[in-house]
Amino acid sequence: MATFTTAGAPAAPVPLEVARSARERRRGLLGREGVEGALLLSPASAVHTLGMRFAIDVAHLDRALRVLAVRTMRPGRIGLPRLRARHVLEAEAGAMEHWGVRRGARLVLHGA
Repeated sequence: MATFTTAGAPAAPVPLEVARSARERRRGLLGREGVEGALLLSPASAVHTLGMRFAIDVAHLDRALRVLAVRTMRPGRIGLPRLRARHVLEAEAGAMEHWGVRRGARLVLHGA
């Protein structure tokens, strides 16, 4: 479970999976029909949507889990590595806007 905080105001909890192994990071959301919550790829600085079945929101995070950038990627795209990014958060398109995730927000992990 995780939450995002912006200017000290916590948001609603977000179900979170963490992909730590190289195999889990390579697979990401490939082969899935959707995702409940989000998937954190750690470490990672870029993602692709080749072979994806749905559009995703991608948030690049720095070492302190602070959001550097958020974008939506359609299937079949290759994302460029983001300078200073150490983690990438993936979710279904539209989810991050719903959660209030934007540049400067910080991801807070619970029970990790």
